Amino acid sequence: MEIIRMIFWIFILINSVLAFITVFRERERDIAAIWAWLLVITMLPGFGFIIYMFLGRKISKENIFDIRSQKRIGMTQLVEAQKQLIESENLDVPEAKHLDTTLELVSLFLESNESILTKGNQVDIITDGKEKFDRLIKDISQAKHHVHVTYYIFKTDGIGTRLLKALEERAENGVEVKVLYDPIGARVVGRHFFERLKSLGGQAEPFFGSKFDLVNFRLNYRNHRKIVVIDGKVGYTGGFNVGDDYLGLYEKMGYWRDTHLRIQGNGVLPLQTRFLMDWNASAKKQTVSYKESYFPVSSFVGSTDLQIVSSGPDNEMHAIKKGFLKMISMAKHTVYIQTPYFIPDESLIETLKIASLSGIEVKLMIPNKPDHPFIYRATLSYAEEMIANGVHVYIYDAGFIHAKTIVIDGEILSVGTANFDIRSFKLNFEVNTFMYDRSLAKKQVAIFNKDIESSYELTKEIIDNYTKWELFKQQFSRLFSPIL
Repeated sequence: MEIIRMIFWIFILINSVLAFITVFRERERDIAAIWAWLLVITMLPGFGFIIYMFLGRKISKENIFDIRSQKRIGMTQLVEAQKQLIESENLDVPEAKHLDTTLELVSLFLESNESILTKGNQVDIITDGKEKFDRLIKDISQAKHHVHVTYYIFKTDGIGTRLLKALEERAENGVEVKVLYDPIGARVVGRHFFERLKSLGGQAEPFFGSKFDLVNFRLNYRNHRKIVVIDGKVGYTGGFNVGDDYLGLYEKMGYWRDTHLRIQGNGVLPLQTRFLMDWNASAKKQTVSYKESYFPVSSFVGSTDLQIVSSGPDNEMHAIKKGFLKMISMAKHTVYIQTPYFIPDESLIETLKIASLSGIEVKLMIPNKPDHPFIYRATLSYAEEMIANGVHVYIYDAGFIHAKTIVIDGEILSVGTANFDIRSFKLNFEVNTFMYDRSLAKKQVAIFNKDIESSYELTKEIIDNYTKWELFKQQFSRLFSPIL
């Protein structure tokens, strides 16, 4: 018995020493994440290392270089031209109450993400899954040259099969079809799901996958982007994935409230660039280069000026998070945020507190139920901290809200794939559309206010009635927030 006890303590000592060596050797990792991983490894001796191997390791320098080495396809000259226009104060920026700071936001994205400002786009906000997929499939059926598709989740259920058939029909008619899916988010799909599409001349590839389907040491770095580009003229991006649950057909989750965009105009071209860069980083044997047919220049078709902004672990600029910080700091009157996961880092916490304590009306909307219980408990903990600083927090009670939106002063808005959490800012590959359009921003404000009618406000009185066990779960989950 004494020998077993000695072996146990030696094992614990070795585990602790290896934990420190393993986690601290990655010098670029932030301190909060280091301590969170140390907590996991030391609390779960042995097993914690297995979790770390799959979820904790940073992308290797080789893989980062491989992603970064994909040259921007078609946009480079426009980026440099717009930077020069800003320097000479000749860039035609969108009209807004805060004109100077709008220019600063445009410049921020140009410098941090090479995100060009495109003008005169037609943008439709879609909040219902059935409408989104009906319109998407109709647009795909009219494709003449190419259909490029990226989704994080792609299921083999009713809507997944319906979308696949639409893609197969276009491929059969000579249209170029490329599908990029995340191997973890779309793990139920399997390579065989796209066999007929490939036999018809289409292509389907996993993003940043592994040679071995069951063993992937890069589980933590997921392509969370949702992009569809049709003939370089119509683009879709936002929160909806492909699955019947996004149509509200899963009883457990109820009605699925999400937000997606349909874009027409030159704003589609940066989405095209983003897709092709991701494709080239994944489909090593089927890479593509610039083709004029991928980038048809459109005449102005609407009133929305926008920038497509992407972020991921291959870029330390965290452009989407910086955009959120800048927007909140620009606000004069209102900040409205919708997100299924609210796990902000310290900079966002302080920026939101400053806005609220300065008299700006800050409203936050989160779901009434978890699809990831651990993350939901942490979300509630941060929401309660916001309430203590004057933020109004609403719990959407008519299903599950998955929308990722922020709108300030009814003037500038962002819709995309990035949640308001550390994972979206640092670990996932994300894409958001930042729009400068009063009428569109006011539509988003109206959508937010309509959602409030299906919500209840989380108040101090409700929080005071939480049991000690509920509060413990929230605080315990929050300990792991840097790595959730």
